[in-house]
Amino acid sequence: MAKRGYHHGDLRRALLDAALKLIEEKGPSGFTLSEAAKQAGVTPAAVYRHFEGREDLIAEAALQGFEIFSDLMDYAFESGQPSALASFEATGRAYLAFAKKYPGHYIAMFESGISINRSPELAHAANRANTVLERAAAVLSEHIPPDRRPPAAMFSAHIWAMSHGVVELYARGAAGRRSPFPPEELLEAGIGIYLRGLGLVPPDS
Repeated sequence: MAKRGYHHGDLRRALLDAALKLIEEKGPSGFTLSEAAKQAGVTPAAVYRHFEGREDLIAEAALQGFEIFSDLMDYAFESGQPSALASFEATGRAYLAFAKKYPGHYIAMFESGISINRSPELAHAANRANTVLERAAAVLSEHIPPDRRPPAAMFSAHIWAMSHGVVELYARGAAGRRSPFPPEELLEAGIGIYLRGLGLVPPDS
């Protein structure tokens, strides 16, 4: 394969793009650095100018994923304003949208076994995504009497877990796990039931 000429930043980006494709096709542990180099059209030695090993490359994919994810969640929250309920529901839908549009990033972030504490940059990006959902929960929680108000961190963790479960079970196309309902409807119904239990959504008439 003819080797391409890359500038420093272009080569790093090409290797990352190659890794994301391989992660999506083979999983985070199903490819080698040599395969990523071949996919990018460079020698294996070129990879080590930018990444110490495969885990370092996957961590970079996770970092980029959390940055995209955080921006998407933040946009969803802001686009739902001034309604706290609309903003909160939008962040849940954004979770599903991200998993569908960026499967390689999603896998690197949540299924690779890479610790978010691997680097300060990765930890910051991951925490930023969580902060957006927690902020949405805190704003919505203001409508709950203080004696019945769950901590915003718990509130957001419940919705995060619900969103993650819908993605893992039904939005990733796993064999034998087909749902008669679209993932978006499943999540919307689940969030509705949860919010109704907190008194934030009126009961069905």
